[in-house]
Amino acid sequence: MDVDSIAHDIHPCYDLRNTTFMFAGHPSVACVLVYVFLGLLSFATICGNLVVIIAIIYFKQLHTPTNYLILSLAVADLLVGILVFPFSMAFTVTSCLFTNDFFCQIRDSFDVALCTSSILNLCCISIDRYYAVCQPLTYTVKMSVPVTAGMILVTWAISVLIGIGIIVAGFSQGTCEDTCSVDVVLANTMGPVFSFYVPAVIMVSIYFKIFLVALQQAKSIQSSMSRAGAVSKMEKKATKTLATVMGIFLLCMTPYFLCIVFQSLAQYPPPTPVIEALNWLTLANSMLNPLIYAFFYKWFRSAFKVVVSGKILQGNFSNTTLM
Repeated sequence: MDVDSIAHDIHPCYDLRNTTFMFAGHPSVACVLVYVFLGLLSFATICGNLVVIIAIIYFKQLHTPTNYLILSLAVADLLVGILVFPFSMAFTVTSCLFTNDFFCQIRDSFDVALCTSSILNLCCISIDRYYAVCQPLTYTVKMSVPVTAGMILVTWAISVLIGIGIIVAGFSQGTCEDTCSVDVVLANTMGPVFSFYVPAVIMVSIYFKIFLVALQQAKSIQSSMSRAGAVSKMEKKATKTLATVMGIFLLCMTPYFLCIVFQSLAQYPPPTPVIEALNWLTLANSMLNPLIYAFFYKWFRSAFKVVVSGKILQGNFSNTTLM
């Protein structure tokens, strides 16, 4: 088997040159199709999250603590489309498995920092939903705009520090050389535990508590047609939507983080294409959130029509009531 066959068995976009894997000068049709698809994925991610950001900033009706947290999540997803997608397309996980240069560390830094930002924003959203559903009388006090702003600042500060730590420590995403040292195994195990598994368990626990409280509230207002019942119904719908966002996030993220943990522990690591596919599954989550908003939220669909049609450039629609 020649070296080109070996390279294409590993990745259709790379050639083996002097024991080094380099991006092919004449990539295969499969390679071109893959990168066209990923380019469209990046474009959709940027456009979808940009609409969410513009809508929440522009329309005064959407200036609420919950939507500010959604805004922060959309910013993280937008940066994934702008920063992580191009880095990963130009120098994918496959190549970073064979090299550990500064370029790979930068890519890993953006990837981990923005992933951490997403999950911490989702944690903040779950806390917001907890107070909205479980403690509605104290919600406006405990989840005020200043409190929400503080949560967002802490979230991004932690994410940036973790991203910088990736570069300083020189860790790569679960990769090893011929053998893995104890330090590498601990880094690849403890990192996902604290940046993903612990926050994920916290979120699942909070939403389970919200679910139980919502069931109790449903029974208590089942025969009531009061305004309080209508408000409670609206809060439950928002909670259901954001729980769906969290659920899809976990479905996209969990396979990759499981792979990262067990890759350094397994005698036979997963094939490179599997690792790369799981990594792109995590990135695809950034495109899915705006689609969820469009499916569940009428305000998003209304805002989308106003933004895309260019009406916001033709007059002041910031006080428009979004149905």
